[in-house]
Amino acid sequence: MIRVIFLLSPVFISLFWAITLAGDKTNHSVPRGYLAKFMLFPFFCFAVHFMYFAPLPKLFPYFDVPLQLVGSLIFPIFYIYFRLLTVDDKFSIKVHKKYLIIPTLIPILYGIAVLFAPKIEYRTWLYNPHAFPESSAIYILSILRKLTYIQFLLLIAASYIGSYLLLKKYGTRAEQYYSDINDGSTNNAKLLSHSILVVCVVTFVAAVVGRYFIITQEIIIYVIWSIFAATLYFIGYMGLKQKPVNPTFDMEDVQNNYEVETVETSQYNQKKAHQKIIQLFEVDKIYLNNQLNIMDVANAVGTNRTYISVLINVFYNQNFCSFVNTFRMAELEKAILQNPKSSYESFIQSCGFGSVNSMKRSVTHKTGLTIAEWKKEL
Repeated sequence: MIRVIFLLSPVFISLFWAITLAGDKTNHSVPRGYLAKFMLFPFFCFAVHFMYFAPLPKLFPYFDVPLQLVGSLIFPIFYIYFRLLTVDDKFSIKVHKKYLIIPTLIPILYGIAVLFAPKIEYRTWLYNPHAFPESSAIYILSILRKLTYIQFLLLIAASYIGSYLLLKKYGTRAEQYYSDINDGSTNNAKLLSHSILVVCVVTFVAAVVGRYFIITQEIIIYVIWSIFAATLYFIGYMGLKQKPVNPTFDMEDVQNNYEVETVETSQYNQKKAHQKIIQLFEVDKIYLNNQLNIMDVANAVGTNRTYISVLINVFYNQNFCSFVNTFRMAELEKAILQNPKSSYESFIQSCGFGSVNSMKRSVTHKTGLTIAEWKKEL
């Protein structure tokens, strides 16, 4: 019974996040919806592994080939999630097929080899790799299985490095769009990248040890499946919190557009737009909207987000997130001096912060102090 619980835990956790992420209509985004679908892949993989380790030897052979295919695709598919966070506006077979074609080749060859292998030999080999040592069909299957492991390693490396490079290149864009310091951070996305690496490493170690050996070792199953379950839960939780890094997907680079904007726009219009920004923040106190983003400001000024970002950078030497939180910090300072005994919840409501955590992070980012230390200093 305990064995069954451990084997099914990652199955139910994957399904839980697939439903939760898809059902979160309030904070829906393309990456979040895609991650919900991605969770069906580990759901399938662990459900099939349950058939093997339960064991259900009559049922598992029908799912072995699909398992090889899904297992090979899972890391390129997760890499596409990072592309949706940073540079792509939606998933498209036409655009993303180049990441999916190569990983399918060896599983397809494996499936063909299974079709031509004697049924009894194949089913026995799945649970005993040393069976039928003189069989040419089993020899080919063994070679293809080893090639699958090599491909698995290469896909791990390519997916992890690819996601790292995407976040490194486009990580600052979130700070140019969101006003909430938590939304502007890519820490959750980085943790997502690291967590999938944990799954990869544990999976590879399990593959090297051999499921034929693991099936007889209760303690190994408990340890490995606990890691799988915890990591999958963490991936779902981080995915729920992580907003798109580049929400507008316009692929414009602020620095490259600076010269274009300054040449095509007169100094009069620059000054007029700057005055409008001052009006919005100092008079209208637009920063008290905790959902504020740069598009709200751009629409209010009557221009595009790149130009607003350039103006804030030129006049204040700050990104959008830092600029907005400068006003929120000033509001918070006044609130603390006027009502030092008020709760943190009342402060976030009156100063425009999205959460207590956002407020604390803003204080630490601006002052280098904890909010308690800063409050005491004030």
